[in-house]
Amino acid sequence: MDEHDVIHDWNTQRPHQGDRWRTVELHDETLRDGLQSPSVADPSLEDKLTIVELLSELGVASADVGLPGAGRRAAEDACAVIQHIVDNKLEIRPSLAARTHPSDIRPCIEIAEQTGARIEAMMFLGTSPIRLYTEGWSEERLESLTRNAMQMATEGGLMATFVTEDTTRSQPALLERLFTAAVEEGATRLVLCDTVGHATPAGTRALVSWTVDLLQQLGVHERVAVDWHGHDDRGLSLINALAASEAGADRVHGTVLGLGERVGNTPLDQLIINLKLHGVLQRDMQQLAELVYRVSAATERPIPLDYPVFGADAFRTGTGVHAAAVIKACTKGDRWLRDRIYSGVPAEWFGRDQEITVGPMSGASNVRYWLTSRGYTAPAPLVEAILSAAKSTRRMLRDDEILEIRASLSAKP
Repeated sequence: MDEHDVIHDWNTQRPHQGDRWRTVELHDETLRDGLQSPSVADPSLEDKLTIVELLSELGVASADVGLPGAGRRAAEDACAVIQHIVDNKLEIRPSLAARTHPSDIRPCIEIAEQTGARIEAMMFLGTSPIRLYTEGWSEERLESLTRNAMQMATEGGLMATFVTEDTTRSQPALLERLFTAAVEEGATRLVLCDTVGHATPAGTRALVSWTVDLLQQLGVHERVAVDWHGHDDRGLSLINALAASEAGADRVHGTVLGLGERVGNTPLDQLIINLKLHGVLQRDMQQLAELVYRVSAATERPIPLDYPVFGADAFRTGTGVHAAAVIKACTKGDRWLRDRIYSGVPAEWFGRDQEITVGPMSGASNVRYWLTSRGYTAPAPLVEAILSAAKSTRRMLRDDEILEIRASLSAKP
């Protein structure tokens, strides 16, 4: 059976999307921006090292491993993670966050000297009118901070990346002024930030395209790359990341499980899954599952039941019609078919399986499958008893409840 015989994929009607996505790099912010969530724990150093190893194995190009200017522990952990990358020759480039201030940039230079690593300094500065008004900043001051920061970073041997906070609400004239200043002083990458989750896909495409055009006008588009960094306040971070890559972004950012301030960042794991589904990534997704579960445990952030792919309910169904279709696929002995008849993501990629439960919306086929898949017989009286119990509840029956009904019938003379 050929996939195209049973599925018509409208997602391929614009093939240039996939072509563009093949060239985009992924950048992880879990260990920096992700840890700014007010509801997560700072992982142990051992967990941080494992997380970076898994990111490298998945082909993630780079990772921001901390803001050393935030304090002693942040600096020590960031240094240790980068040393681990160097010593183990991990295929992932280390980045450090910093304000456009010498007190933040200096620790980045010191870590680079100590580890011998070529480190990317991601230096951020607020640029939106609302931020300037609130802080009482002038455009002249912002240009001075930009130039001085880029100079200090490049002279210190760092790769200079200029990050504009709240780019999606910033005025073009100021962005042009600051971007020009940054690249004149040696910046090799610009990061466009949707800091408060303001952007729509249309706005994302407009901003990225405008920035790419500006770099071409400046004659630096071959040496200066463009990044997209999104937040999820409107629930649009994932589609915005894909839109950014279509519009010309060279690298897109995310965090595992979408961890981050307020409602979080672009979920890197979901971004990877979408690139895998589009045939852009060919790597084993079992490593992604390991990464997600490790981050969840290390940050003490439980995975929501309905979280895509990795939530407990991602591949579970208790609805009779859906379950019947899955069961029919099972009877054909085709795992590929079973994994796609009522699922847009193959469970087997992540060590999961389609699960059929029994509840108030279930049919007799749910009960029979539940029993036979566990090696039990499914006589009609038992199926009727379990289904009757399920219809009288407001939730799915637990395994022990089904087994108790079975035991009670078996005990009758």
